[in-house]
Amino acid sequence: MSTAKRNTWQREAVRKALGSTEGFISAQALHSSLRDRGSSIGLATVYRTLSALADEGDADSLQSPEGEALYRACTSAGHHHHLICRNCGLTVEISADEVEEWAQGVAAANGFTQPQHIVDVFGLCASCSAGGGGAEHPIS
Repeated sequence: MSTAKRNTWQREAVRKALGSTEGFISAQALHSSLRDRGSSIGLATVYRTLSALADEGDADSLQSPEGEALYRACTSAGHHHHLICRNCGLTVEISADEVEEWAQGVAAANGFTQPQHIVDVFGLCASCSAGGGGAEHPIS
């Protein structure tokens, strides 16, 4: 099966819509936004395109606490992790050397090679913890 990227109008529409969205968004919400703008793109195409963009490193992907896949245009190259506010959706990209070392060690101790992992930490940002945060971009 070919892994070459096809540059279709649908792919560009999804990429552009994702790039103009602040924070993380579900495939369904992005599809709804595209449809509201008059696009005829199908929901399955949005799901496939977002998944491909995430696989290629052009989009960040994470699971909400409820298990729904959420996406945003990638702002960092390479592997990274996130702190995500459950209330307002504020997302901070973090490095986590300890997590990387732990994943490598656990894999090696169990005879695994080439480990991959996803670590996203959900909590409340400082503003929401202080009670001053609104729910501009809630994820839960």
